Amino acid sequence: MAVDTIPVETLSEEQAKAELQRLAAEIAHHDALYHGKDQPEITDADYDELKRRNDAIEAQFPQLVRTDSPSQRVGAAPAGIFAQVVHARPMLSLDNTFSDEDVQDFVSSVYRFLGQMPDNSIAFTAEPKIDGLSMSLRYESRKLVTAATRGDGTTGENVTANIRTIREIPQELPADAPDIVEVRGEVYMAKSDFMALNAQMEAEGRQTYVNPRNTASGSLRQVDPKVTASRNLRFYAYAWGEMSQMPSDTQWGMVQVFERWGFPVNPLTRRLTSVAEIIGHYSDIGLKRADLDYDIDGVVYKVDRLDLQARLGFRSRSPRWATAHKFPAEQAFTTVEAIDIQVGRTGALTPVARLTPVTVGGVVVTNATLHNADYIEGIGNSGQRIRDEEHDIRIGDTVIVQRAGDVIPQVLDVVLEKRPEGAAKYVFPTKCPVCGSHAVREKNEKTGKLDSVTRCTGGFVCRAQAVEHIKHFVSRNAFDIEGLGTKQVDFFFESEDPALMIRTAPDIFTLKARQDQSLTKLENIEGFGRVSVRKLFEAIDARREIALNRFIFALGIRHVGETTAKLLARSYGSYGAFSEAMQAAGPKFGEAWNELNNIEGIGEVVAASIVEFFKEPRNLEVVQRLLDEVRPLDAEVAVTTGSPVVGKTVVFTGSLERFTRDEAKARAESLGAKVAGSVSKKTDYVVAGPGAGSKLDKARELGVQVMTEDEWLDLIAG
Repeated sequence: MAVDTIPVETLSEEQAKAELQRLAAEIAHHDALYHGKDQPEITDADYDELKRRNDAIEAQFPQLVRTDSPSQRVGAAPAGIFAQVVHARPMLSLDNTFSDEDVQDFVSSVYRFLGQMPDNSIAFTAEPKIDGLSMSLRYESRKLVTAATRGDGTTGENVTANIRTIREIPQELPADAPDIVEVRGEVYMAKSDFMALNAQMEAEGRQTYVNPRNTASGSLRQVDPKVTASRNLRFYAYAWGEMSQMPSDTQWGMVQVFERWGFPVNPLTRRLTSVAEIIGHYSDIGLKRADLDYDIDGVVYKVDRLDLQARLGFRSRSPRWATAHKFPAEQAFTTVEAIDIQVGRTGALTPVARLTPVTVGGVVVTNATLHNADYIEGIGNSGQRIRDEEHDIRIGDTVIVQRAGDVIPQVLDVVLEKRPEGAAKYVFPTKCPVCGSHAVREKNEKTGKLDSVTRCTGGFVCRAQAVEHIKHFVSRNAFDIEGLGTKQVDFFFESEDPALMIRTAPDIFTLKARQDQSLTKLENIEGFGRVSVRKLFEAIDARREIALNRFIFALGIRHVGETTAKLLARSYGSYGAFSEAMQAAGPKFGEAWNELNNIEGIGEVVAASIVEFFKEPRNLEVVQRLLDEVRPLDAEVAVTTGSPVVGKTVVFTGSLERFTRDEAKARAESLGAKVAGSVSKKTDYVVAGPGAGSKLDKARELGVQVMTEDEWLDLIAG
């Protein structure tokens, strides 16, 4: 079963790594379309579910958070049509919540981080989340000087001329405003204006627009400001960037200041103190949603006091003091017409339901993941029942589908009352539908339980696995060869012409030489052409030197995702050292094995998978042919900063008195340190508070430096 179809709660650590890799690439693709081109392929609900799945996996496996994770970035790079503007303060996005329980957890986390009892003493503001385009307006000496989109959160597009056409935005602030003011908010198009514009376009025989959000974004990015002016865009203010002087000490007060300065602020904003009030206001806004003249997709909650916001601080891309409570995704009923089996790169057999087309959340869907054999039966990966016993999924069943954290929707349940008479239980195949090899469920040596994945044993004999391996090899986070997309890989793989075929990764780098010696010219084949062929060969040649971590990731070793590849690259430094160590690590419990297994974030399952890869002669033969064509670069040494603890590993233990555990961790990580949960030989510092026990003993046993909270604060202050 493909990793991307397994429910979050049943993922193993290795499967989680693979899924986080997929989600990073998938969400980056949609970020570029949404923020950079205003051409989204999926609905906001679908996008939110992708991010929700990513966040859920990271919450379950915090050690696996990737450097390119969607939780570590905001938006997409500026499109390049307009001049770029570097934000004085980053424009970060918000974490999302989706249920009353999530809201309770958010509020509790605020109290817990601050070390306070949840006594309703902390106030929150709640405001509708406008579905528009984030904007930062900079005023100097009270005059509007720059307007910039969010872009990637650090750099946006200069759209000042177009913003000046929006009548609701003041060109000048009152005399009592500070010298430097950055007001942030949302540019949007009212539903009534959108409908009027579409009516006009239709009357003129021109193409109509899809939705108000994309229309507003596109209108704001017009080269001619007169076009923007004709679109009647609007604005709500709700935040700020750089301020030379703060005119209030609360979020609520700042919104009132914005209103006094002449900015529109949302009239549905409230100041609340309890979870019950917050959820009640969310429900009230939800009931009013259809009648509002602007699109919203949730409600934003923020800690009111600015001093508490400062204490809570930020994660890498979002504040701890705010969250967006999103409205739920839509569900629909449809019929399972067939169940097909797809075979992935690692041989996993994934069942996919072919559905009678149905619209879910504004998108017509025809397929839904069924995850694995157990899921079809209504059983989770841990053996728990997730649907009633008789609610197994059969061909002909009427089912409830929902757009979830996968590229294709998920079947939630079966409507048993509508099951057709004679519908037979689905029998999961025991042979690969592609190559005919045996398909088996492996047994976990530790637990004795069968894996949820049914896997083809054919290896590279299986064409499905071989072609998927090549697609992985050329993917964005691996060799990233432009011009070798899915269609091109399928073409080269299926070709029987020696001058064209690509059956293994090294064949990619010999393609041009084979072309030069052949009468069959790629440029004469439909779908290519002289220019595209030239660019393809240039893209291939550009990857003859590649970062070590990308090379390791591209090998497609089972359980080795991008994060693990980076760990291996940093640990071994060069491919030669890595390969030699992996081949020496064959006998478990030897020195090479222990070195590999002790790398934090690797673990025995991943280590065993890597060793198995290097024990297989066919793998070594393919890798050697690859090394004849490309050169993996040695891993770069991390650049140090002025922080005294950058690159150091620290463990906090005992009852901390000067700060909460969350504050201590956040501060250490912001200075470049790595916070670990256990003490090992790789630990640099153990910060021990009252009541420290086994971790303190372990530190003393290993000779790790132990310090008090005050000594730690003195160290990081220096």
